Amino acid sequence: QLQLVESGGGLVQAGDSLRLSCTFSARTFSMYSMGWFRQAPGKSREFVAAINWSGGSTYYAGSVKGRFTISRDNAKNTVYLQMNSLKPEDTAVYYCAADRVPLQTFLDKGGYLELWGQGTLVTVSS
Repeated sequence: QLQLVESGGGLVQAGDSLRLSCTFSARTFSMYSMGWFRQAPGKSREFVAAINWSGGSTYYAGSVKGRFTISRDNAKNTVYLQMNSLKPEDTAVYYCAADRVPLQTFLDKGGYLELWGQGTLVTVSS
C-alpha cells in the first residue's frame, strides 16, 4: 500500500525556520512528481511548492517564493520543504502529495492528485 508520511511540523515564532519531511513508501519514488500544499483554518487548500522526479525543476506559489525551498532525496524516498522567514500567515496544516506525472501535469491537475499524506501542523506565532 502506497503511503506518504509527513513530519517536522511544530510551533515556531515569526522569523524562524522549519523543515518538513515527507517519506513515500513507493519503490518507484523517483518516477513521481511531488508537492506540498497547505490548508489554513477556515480556508481552502492551496498549492505551496512542487518538484519534478529528478529534483531539477521546481515551482513555487508566489506567497512563499524566496522563503521556502522544496528538494528531494530519491535515495531516501523523501521530499523536503525548507521554510525560512516564517510568518503567522504560514500557519496551516501542510500536506505532501504525489503523482506519477510530469511536473507540468502535476501543476495542471489543480490538486486532484494520486496520493496524499495525512498532514502536519505548522503554527507560527507573532
